[in-house]
Amino acid sequence: MTACSFLALSAFALSGPKADDLTTIEGTVAAVYKVISGPAGEKRDWDKMRSLFQPEARMIAVGKTPAGEVRKRAITVEDYIKQSGPILEERGFFEKEVAQKTEQYGNIAHVFSTYEARTKLSDDKPFMRGINSFQLWNDGKRWWVVTIYWQSEDPSTVIPEKYLKTGG
Repeated sequence: MTACSFLALSAFALSGPKADDLTTIEGTVAAVYKVISGPAGEKRDWDKMRSLFQPEARMIAVGKTPAGEVRKRAITVEDYIKQSGPILEERGFFEKEVAQKTEQYGNIAHVFSTYEARTKLSDDKPFMRGINSFQLWNDGKRWWVVTIYWQSEDPSTVIPEKYLKTGG
């Protein structure tokens, strides 16, 4: 191994949780954000998306109708890919975690992941913020997403300061 190869591998190893490291909670959450994010015109790796979730997994969005009624909508990962995939690829979409609070007991974990979304990485301000609530299961080898339950911020549901800081 050359010195350059060793330095490159060392830098890679020291750069924090990898988005493809499904042996960690952080890596699994990062993999979800990575797979749905990308510029307009770029195909997403939907097989990778499927591989992050248990087959019976659900994705549940909570939001308000124009009349102000609170609703939830539960879909499968396949539904998400069919319904949201073309929009993400057409318009561009970058969702980034800005804070995380994690609780773990044995082989289950809950992650409150505050996010910001932009259509381009260069956008100064996000067009949307919210909280993704991830429920994860570890089968003894890796973490799997069982549920993502989310709500976007709106004027009447502002993200509390405690969810804008990681930890505690």
